[in-house]
Amino acid sequence: MTIPFDLEQSIETLEQLVNTPSPSGYTAEVMQKVSGMLKQAGLDVQKTNKGAVLATIKGKDDRRQRLITAHVDTLGAIVKDVKPSGRLKLDKIGGFNWNAAEGEYCTVHTADGRKIRGTVLMHQTTVHVYRDAGTAERSSDNIEVRLDEKTVCAEETRQLGIEVGDFVSFDPRFERSENGFIKSRHLDDKASTALLLELASAIGESGAELPHTLHLYISNNEEIGFGGNASVPGGTVEYVAFDMGAIGDGQSSDEYTVSICVKDSSGPYHYDLTRHLADLCKREGIPHKLDIYPYYGSDASAAIRAGYDVKHALFGPGIESSHALERTHTESLEAAARLLRAYVMSPIVED
Repeated sequence: MTIPFDLEQSIETLEQLVNTPSPSGYTAEVMQKVSGMLKQAGLDVQKTNKGAVLATIKGKDDRRQRLITAHVDTLGAIVKDVKPSGRLKLDKIGGFNWNAAEGEYCTVHTADGRKIRGTVLMHQTTVHVYRDAGTAERSSDNIEVRLDEKTVCAEETRQLGIEVGDFVSFDPRFERSENGFIKSRHLDDKASTALLLELASAIGESGAELPHTLHLYISNNEEIGFGGNASVPGGTVEYVAFDMGAIGDGQSSDEYTVSICVKDSSGPYHYDLTRHLADLCKREGIPHKLDIYPYYGSDASAAIRAGYDVKHALFGPGIESSHALERTHTESLEAAARLLRAYVMSPIVED
């Protein structure tokens, strides 16, 4: 049986997700949305102690199970200090470069629930004042948040309810072009999450019977290295991270195919399971690329490091300019969705 794919639903879900702030450590709202979508698909949902969401679709074989994970936590920042000027010093959440966030509008999420707007800027931004405006190091010592409030000192900023430890989210700026491009911050990994949620809905609506029980694991700590490394159901023998493909010089991945990772910074992924994914693409005529991501780690590799005895693999849509102003194409989303369906309807890889 073929599981249908609804591209428009996937993109609508993606837009909802990227517009919900969720830097690692501040993910309660987005996890609540994800739980609601999975429940709407007819699934029972469990919440782990770390805040991840786990849902299960029973298959014919309940003894040998598979798990697919995607993550909804994103890059962001946290208030490190309230400066004497009233502006905010930041500390990074996740592995991005400050130049990727410079000039972006942002929201400060206070402990009492206020949302205060601002802009991420270099202290030495004004070219009419600072000779080194273009050459000064983009670092936490120079980057700050200019608040959209009338404040000129630390005391006035604190009176707004802002304090050290408040989370800062960056505006996603979601946009879909008529020729199929989708650009936004946080496509890593909300693009894959949207496709996984759409899959859950499609399985429920179509009544498709899976050959093996499938766990859908939406993690909320991947960007800081320990998402998906706990609460893996005991019957799991295959663990697949559904995450972005990295694009750049020396990479084969692009924005129009599904990217299958054979190795990242953690080492090679399971050979037989990776070949199984590639063979499914060949059999189904799914546009795909095999690739190595040199500075990358996934929830699947985190699970291996945690000691889980599973076959692990990684694939997903190609995302241009990761950890910055990201972009993909609907062709890549469709290819990733097709491989997702082929995989969950395929047999477990035998030893």
